[in-house]
Amino acid sequence: MSKPRVIADGPLLPEIAGKIGEHAEILPWQVALDGSADPIAGIYTYGHPRVDGPMLDRLPGVRVISNYGVGVDHIVLPDARDRSIPVGNTPGVLDGATADMAFTLLLASARRLVEGDRYARSSAFTVYDPGYMLGREVHGATIGIVGMGRIGKQIAQRARGFDMQVLYHNRRPIPEAAAAYAAQYVSLADLLRRADFVVLSVPLSAETRGLIGTQEFALMKTTATLINVARGPVVDTTALTAALKSRRIYAAAVDVTDPEPLPRDHPLLTLDNLTIAPHLGSATVQTRQQMAEISIENLLRGLRGEPLLFEVRP
Repeated sequence: MSKPRVIADGPLLPEIAGKIGEHAEILPWQVALDGSADPIAGIYTYGHPRVDGPMLDRLPGVRVISNYGVGVDHIVLPDARDRSIPVGNTPGVLDGATADMAFTLLLASARRLVEGDRYARSSAFTVYDPGYMLGREVHGATIGIVGMGRIGKQIAQRARGFDMQVLYHNRRPIPEAAAAYAAQYVSLADLLRRADFVVLSVPLSAETRGLIGTQEFALMKTTATLINVARGPVVDTTALTAALKSRRIYAAAVDVTDPEPLPRDHPLLTLDNLTIAPHLGSATVQTRQQMAEISIENLLRGLRGEPLLFEVRP
């Protein structure tokens, strides 16, 4: 009996390709889209390729879509639902790693670590100057968390370890947050006005696309830092560039951008008050191993017609 065919964007990690390959034939993304590899039984999204209705109509045999990661903004969920195709993801396993990344960016930006590293390696560093490259303190500062989901709660937990005042904004208040993290629910505008560090941890949706733009930057303190571990389009890139260039805000530290990656000549990349990482939120050995195991199991279960470990509901 021949193996079911699966399309995947990639290149996949060898261990992922090997495990899937034991049970299914993996075909390159573009080959399948060109229509030369029908029928296709499954879709495995490793990066963030768009999966929508027109694509699924070209692949009428698809029984499952499995995503390597938790964010599924690249998959049009109603289109999959309308075709009775389950969509799997990997919730929960990357919360801690992404919260760690948020604090990595926060600390690095506040204490100007990337600038300091460059300077310490350069020929210019010949004398210690106690008045040079002063940063901003994190302990005792006010953090504003936009999006108090799994990752947001992990960020709040870390903030308590730094004796930070925790503000948060969410679609609705979370009663247990006050007791668990001494966190105060506020409006987005109030959070932006009061926070020394604004941390974005919301999923990308029609409501959150462009959530932080020119008006929002105008509300922030000139001493405030924006941290984005959500998705790039949550922040208006043009507005972010203007806010940093004009020093409307003190700094930004981002793990994601819009577009991603930025063009190599983008003005954001020239700014010394921006700390940027190449989407490393869940990039630890342990977390990526768990993501691989769950996403592969979701795919194989879907191919067999069984319930997924984790199914995304539109």
